[in-house]
Amino acid sequence: MKVLEGKRAVITGGSDGIGYAIAKAFAENGADLLLIARNQEKLENAARDLSAYESKVEVLSHDLSNTESIDSLIEKVSNVFPDINILVNNAGGAEFIPFERVSPQQYDKLFDLNVKAAFLLTQGLLPSLKENKGSIINISSFHAQRVMPGYPSTVYSMAKAAVNAFTKALAYEIGPLGVRVNAIAPGNVSTTKVKAAMANVPEQAKLKMQEMIKGIYPLGRIGNAEEIGGVAVYLASEQASWVTGSIFNIDGGLTTN
Repeated sequence: MKVLEGKRAVITGGSDGIGYAIAKAFAENGADLLLIARNQEKLENAARDLSAYESKVEVLSHDLSNTESIDSLIEKVSNVFPDINILVNNAGGAEFIPFERVSPQQYDKLFDLNVKAAFLLTQGLLPSLKENKGSIINISSFHAQRVMPGYPSTVYSMAKAAVNAFTKALAYEIGPLGVRVNAIAPGNVSTTKVKAAMANVPEQAKLKMQEMIKGIYPLGRIGNAEEIGGVAVYLASEQASWVTGSIFNIDGGLTTN
């Protein structure tokens, strides 16, 4: 039997990147999926690709940065999947803006998408997760622990640190209800978006970046999205039945130095 057989998973930001990799890993392990993202075309493409597996795949187009509309999203999710076993709060975004130039609007935008949306969605879906003794997986970032040269990240680092604090506090609060809460904090991951950005970087800059990666990553490379998916399967499964309140640094050793 597959380790997620019979489970229903909601994954935000599930149409590409880390979210899609998690969706694929879940499908391979027997879970039915509800993917939420802004771009309808990307969602449909993801659903088509995942149709190769035996899992049921549903999609919902929604902009999670609009936190005023989370209640309507919760209602839609509940109509599609009345019973939920797994919630993956993956939707997020980063902007690297020097501290002195951060506007209140930029601050609110990053916190709404990375923190408030996950908080409200989790709150709204908690009754079903309690009923099913579910698992919540928040996607954080190494930026909560480590500052990188050339990437001014005060707001983004604060937001992801808030995700870590939310994970631990919620795990403590709802552990007695049988719901587990953990977070994955990836290092740099080679997603489609990252590859597209790298394609426009001059060759000399690429070589310099590769040397920097070898210097700061003990394993000498950045990660693949599939490597995050495998950890998410573990955290969602009964194999992790005694794991809650943990932040998993899946970063090739980046945060060891």
